[in-house]
Formats: sequence, C-alpha cells, structure tokens
Amino acid sequence: MHAGKYEKEYPAKTPLRAARLKELKARLSEQQAQFTRPNEQSKAATIASYRASHILAKHKKPFKDGEAWKEGFLEAADSLFDGFKNKTEIMKAIKDVQMSRNTTTKRCEVMAVDVEEQLRKDIDACECFSLQFDELTDMVDVAQLCVFIRMVFEDMSAREELLTMLPLKGQTRGEDIFNAFMTFARETKLPLFKLISITTDGAPAMIGRTNGFIALCKQSESFPDILNYHCIIHQQALSGKIVQMKDVMDICMKIVCSVRARSLQRRLFRAHLEESDAEHTELLLHTDVRWLSRGKFLARFTELLPEIKEFLKLSKHADYHDKLNDHQWLLDLSFLTDLTHELNLLNVDLEGKDKDVVQMMSSVNTFKSKLQLMSRRLQQRDLHTNFPNMHAELQSQGKRLTQLDIDRYMEHVQNVSSEFERRFTDFATLEPVATYMCNPFGANVAVRDIADKVKSLFDLERDAIENEILKLQKDIVMKAKSTSAPPGKHAAFWELLLDEKYPNLRRCALNLTALFGSTYLCECAFSHMKIIKSKYRSTMTDDHLVACLRLAISTYTPAYEKLASSSQCQVSH
Repeated sequence: MHAGKYEKEYPAKTPLRAARLKELKARLSEQQAQFTRPNEQSKAATIASYRASHILAKHKKPFKDGEAWKEGFLEAADSLFDGFKNKTEIMKAIKDVQMSRNTTTKRCEVMAVDVEEQLRKDIDACECFSLQFDELTDMVDVAQLCVFIRMVFEDMSAREELLTMLPLKGQTRGEDIFNAFMTFARETKLPLFKLISITTDGAPAMIGRTNGFIALCKQSESFPDILNYHCIIHQQALSGKIVQMKDVMDICMKIVCSVRARSLQRRLFRAHLEESDAEHTELLLHTDVRWLSRGKFLARFTELLPEIKEFLKLSKHADYHDKLNDHQWLLDLSFLTDLTHELNLLNVDLEGKDKDVVQMMSSVNTFKSKLQLMSRRLQQRDLHTNFPNMHAELQSQGKRLTQLDIDRYMEHVQNVSSEFERRFTDFATLEPVATYMCNPFGANVAVRDIADKVKSLFDLERDAIENEILKLQKDIVMKAKSTSAPPGKHAAFWELLLDEKYPNLRRCALNLTALFGSTYLCECAFSHMKIIKSKYRSTMTDDHLVACLRLAISTYTPAYEKLASSSQCQVSH
C-alpha cells in the first residue's frame, strides 16, 4: 500500500521522484549528524586541550595554569567575537576544552610518552649516536643526572634530544651514575653498540681513572670501544682562570659587596647613578660557577668606575678610594677586563645547540692564534685593538706606551696560551682527521697518518681507509661535487659518497658528525629544570619533572590527533 502510494504520488524516473528522494536523504543525514556532530566537537575540544597543554609545558608553566588559560581565553573571546552571529557556538566550543589541573597533568604525561616513542624510533633508525652527561641537584637536593643524545642518520643529518633525566637518591659516585644509567639502558633496550663517544664535565665521579663513570663504561662488556671527551666549554672556562690577579678581584669584590650587601647603600648608589645619568643602574655580582660571570662583572665595574670613585669618596671609604686611584692597580684592572672580555667572546661562540665538535675545535684553535697575536701586539705596545680599556687608562693617566711594564702583562697572556695547549691535548688525535674530513682534496694530505688516526679513533681498517683516501683524491666527479658543498658543512659532502664505494670514509664521517663537543645542552636543561621544579612546585615527582622537561625542550611535536583518537573524548562541564 505504501509503495503504491509513492508510485502514484511520485512516479518513477520523474523529477518529482528525484526531488522527493533528495529530501529524504537530507533528512537522514541530518538525523545521523545529531549523533556524529557531538563526537566531532568532543574530539576537536580534546585536540585543543592537548595543544594548549603542550604550550603550557613548553613555557614551563604549572599544570593548574590550564584553568587560568581557559578563563582568560573565555574573557578575551567574549569581546573578540562580540557581534559574530555564531558567538554562542564559539563560546561553547571554548568552554568544551578540558583544561582542569588533572586533565592538563594527564595530557602532559601522554604527550611526553608520545615524544619519547618518536625518539626511540629515531634511535633505532640512526646509524650512530653520542651522549653527554652532567649532574646537578634540584630544589629538594635530589641529584639529577641529565643525559642528551646526538643521533646521526644515513643522510648525515643530526638530531639532538634529551634522552633522560635520572634521579640519584643516594650517593653520586661514578659507580652510582653507572648503575643508574645501565638500569635505564636495559629497561629501554638502548642500542649501546651504536655509541661512539661520551662527553662529560671534569668531575672525579665522571672521569676518575679507576672508579669514574667513564672508566666503568670502558671496563663494561655492554659498551663498545668508545671515545670520551671533557667538555670544551668547561676546559675553556678553566683555562681562563689561570689568570688570577687576586689583588684586582679581591678589591672589586669587596667594593661591590660593600655597596650591595646593605639595602641603604644599594639604594643610595642607585640614586647616585641616576643623578650621574650612568648607562647602568646596578653593579653585578660575581660567581665562579657561571662561565661569563667574571667578564661581565669586571666590564660593568670598569664602566661605572668614575661613579664608584665618587660614591666611595662621598661615603668616606678612604681605603677603597685610595686603591681606586692607584695607577698600577687601575692598569691591572683594565688589562684583566680586556682579557676576560676576549675569553667571554670565545665562550659565547662555543655555546649553542647543534654545535658539533669540529666547529668547536675550530673556535678554540682560532682563539689560540688570537692569543699569540695579542701577545705580539702587547710586545709592540699596540693596545688599541685587543686592549681598549688598558689603552684608555694609559691615556687618562697621561702615560706613554714606553712607560708600560709590558712583560708583566705578556706573561699572563702566555700563561693562558700555555694552559689552552695543555688542556686540549685530548683533541690532538681528532684534529687531523677533522681537518681532512672538512677538506679531503687539500694539497698535502698525509694519507698514512690520517689512516692511522682514523683506526685509532674509530677502529676502522687502516689499509681500507688508506685505499679509499687515495681513490677519492683521484675521483674527478666527487672533486667537482665538493665545490658545491656549503662552507663549514663537511657532512653535506660526505652524504654524496656512495656507501659501496667509500664505506669506511662514510663511516668515519658519520662518527665524526655524531661527536658532542660540550655539555652545553645539559647546562641549558638544568636552567629549565630550576624553573619547572621551583620552590612553588618542590613536591613534583621525578616522572613529572622528566615529562615537563622533555616537552619544554624537545624538537618533536606530539601527534595530537592520534592521541585524541585514543583518548576518551569528553567535553568540559
């Protein structure tokens, strides 16, 4: 009967039947949408929740700040979308985003796991990797062992990531560090056979000859024959400390402390600087643990020296005031300021992400040459370029350059130069190999010597390396391609080599690219850690600390949609 009615009212193959069919399909789609639309909206809200939580983690904010973020978003949206026809829908969509403290915590946990899984895949895919280790105590005096990894892939690209941060609850001996790392390596199935080198600071727990972490790694059958290096930046900072000039530093420290230790004195000094229209409004403090501290401290002191003299005179600090008018002491101060400024320039050049060991060695070698140049200029009494503060002080005293006791200062520069030579001897074997890898078609390639050093470093067959070096020197195609590689990017050239033709040279290039030159990334991670686990979040668990730190500094992006699909998508109530 129903079919007969439709046949009569909507005859087959007529426009009337087609229009009716379209109408019925539209109704069905609308009814189905009543069920699917809420699911889509719920998933969108969940994805938004993941994205917002990730932003909070990258900015190292507490989990509870998600609620404040949502409240602020709603307040802003109320004004931003005023007058929009769909304002109600927009406001509802924002309200649906789940940003409670518990939800934000869970989101960060899940995203950290996802990022770690991406890292695991890259570790499995990479050709080789190196590690850097450093240890520091957190807000509640728990020693945290930070480990970064530098992975190199088949195309010679490199990636640096936080591998883990391990809490050391008891002692922090080399044995404790080794046991903690080995437990982690076993649990995560870390492919240690791909490990090329380990870079650490110079602490006895790390580099002790018998029971240090490195010594225990080399004794363990779980580790391959690895290289180990002392952080280049640490060694540079220690080399600079050979210049003590204790009389200068002690007086400067006493003067700064006398001003900054008392609230009244500090306020009066600030007022004095404002009246004098000084460029700065504060003296800096100095601490040995910060690499750039001494240079910045002395530079600020020297810049404010006229104001300091006047303030001490008004404050009746006769002992300090007399010292600040001692011509020899002032020359020593200006010399030390200029020298530490040069050391700071090197330190800044060595810092940064994605700095491989070749770049860092080049910077150190450049500075060694610069020290020789500075010594020659001192001998020639040419102070204008490298010793501007000293030059200005001489002029202000009305002295001639011939009156300067030049040997006194040349000795300090030569001591720094000797200390650099002494401290960087562990790179002596690596440097010729790095030089060759950066310029394989150089005029005077010592083939046998390079092959010997490659064998010593990376345990590759000497004769095979020697044959490949000779073969490459006569390879016209590769020689032409070498000119198109970007300057300073040795990996770009070695990527072009065929593995079946030059397997050992490619392996050498991969290993060299993997080497860490410093523990800079660990130092940066500790700065992030102090913000994340502050005195306001001192009860944070170790798992949450690692999760937040990983999200804050990782270059991986969580798979938001995948995570939302696997989550129970519910809107906020």
